[in-house]
Amino acid sequence: MSFSLDPNPEKITMHINRIKKTASYILSFILMLAGMVGCKERPEKSGSTILNKEDFRHYVEYFNAMEDENIAQAIPNEESWEWMQQNIPLFEAPQKNFEEIFYYRWWTLRKHIKETPVGYAMTEFLVDRPYADKYNLISCALGHHIYESRWLHDPQYLEEYVHVWFRGNEGEPMDKLRAFSSWTANALWNKYMVDGNRDYLLDMYPDLTQEYQAWEEDRRLPSGLFWQHDVKDGMEESISGGRREQNARPTINSYMFGNAEALAKMAALKDREEEVNYYEAKADTIKRLVQDNLWNPESSFFETLLEDGSFALAREAIGFIPWYFNLPDQGYEEAWSQVMDEEGFFAPFGLTTAECRHPDFRTHGCCSCEWDGAIWPFATSQTMTAMANLMNDYEQSHVDRSDYFTLLEKYVESQYYRGRPYIGEYLDETTGFWLKGDQERSRYYNHSTFNDLIITGLVGLRPSADEQVEVNPLIPQEKWDWFCLDNVKYQGKYLTIIWDKTGEKYKNGEGFTLMVDGEPVAHSPNLEKISATL
Repeated sequence: MSFSLDPNPEKITMHINRIKKTASYILSFILMLAGMVGCKERPEKSGSTILNKEDFRHYVEYFNAMEDENIAQAIPNEESWEWMQQNIPLFEAPQKNFEEIFYYRWWTLRKHIKETPVGYAMTEFLVDRPYADKYNLISCALGHHIYESRWLHDPQYLEEYVHVWFRGNEGEPMDKLRAFSSWTANALWNKYMVDGNRDYLLDMYPDLTQEYQAWEEDRRLPSGLFWQHDVKDGMEESISGGRREQNARPTINSYMFGNAEALAKMAALKDREEEVNYYEAKADTIKRLVQDNLWNPESSFFETLLEDGSFALAREAIGFIPWYFNLPDQGYEEAWSQVMDEEGFFAPFGLTTAECRHPDFRTHGCCSCEWDGAIWPFATSQTMTAMANLMNDYEQSHVDRSDYFTLLEKYVESQYYRGRPYIGEYLDETTGFWLKGDQERSRYYNHSTFNDLIITGLVGLRPSADEQVEVNPLIPQEKWDWFCLDNVKYQGKYLTIIWDKTGEKYKNGEGFTLMVDGEPVAHSPNLEKISATL
């Protein structure tokens, strides 16, 4: 008998990935058996200190029963609970819709993990799209995917995904990597602050510098600002832009600032002082240009600058994006007076993408791709991330914890359709109706974050590149009597964050507590900022 191996390297890689996946399941089964027979020594410590994973299995059973799974990728529904047990933080809250959507979003994210010949990747749509790259990949929400997936315990899915985009085309970037604006360098720095994987980050550094230079070559104006079509921001049919207009938008300029800052920090890790100075100068220049040119003092808002040099005269959600990257200096916080204004961005079902008072609000016609006011989770998650940064890093009096909770609660409530959990493309701001809800393409739309907002905003775990751990919850003191975020893998350790007003819920004492590997390291009797050193 004789046989020969297929020399195709892509097929070999796929087979290796399948073997790794099978080995992971076998290891989990062995660990489970070890626990059943009372084995005291286990290869890995458990990250769950307070919560029992099995208490949340019912959510996954319900989600699986909601559908006839017509599209399955790397991890089908029948394997979803096992995968979630191995990979996700745990969250418990007295307001069960928050809890349900937390597990629903992990369950839906898992649907998009795809096995390709060059490694795991992540789709935006489950159905094939004609404008996608190979493997049905679309780069528009890559930054969101990184921010959300950095909390998975197994880094393989995210790290291979990024490699597919930058090296999956016979060692070169995918053809459509830059089909949409990008904040990938910033997102990977934020991933590094969670997992501490310095080697991976610095290995990506040359790829990220090349991408930055490519954007400079074809998107920088003589003024130094960057321009973009609204469709290439993933925000077509906006009030301020167009599919052909080369306007200087707060989006791409904020992204380039965030990327430059991240590259400077990566260069510092590599001890390359000249490159640190180079990218710090880039970031400083963009900051100055944005503040001097995109801030409209008449509207007290960051606006799009049209090709003729005039303001678009429209407050849009993209005007909040500078705070996503902590770009503005102190003094521009007046913009946030619009976020809770019913004539501004505050609508019954969430944050609109343009101010409600604008005469062109919702004028582009239903059910196309309207960024002229309808609610998009893509924009909501950007604004909520920016708002958490504002509340943590700036002195201001325009929004408070109650406002943050109200907006996040609206985001939670919007993620239902016909009584069941649902995440789609975009929705009507007054009825909550998902405008593409009956289209197959819209189901499980992987185009935003949610769980990252729960972890870093609501509960308040603020990742850092050093050994200091800070937790600054944005839940009002009087809102919940208890909650717990558990099994959070962070820089090689497991974090648990508990609020128990009376001490009766978790039997672990009264107040707000941060635990590292099961040991209390910081505590306050009130729901307020606490910190500790790892």
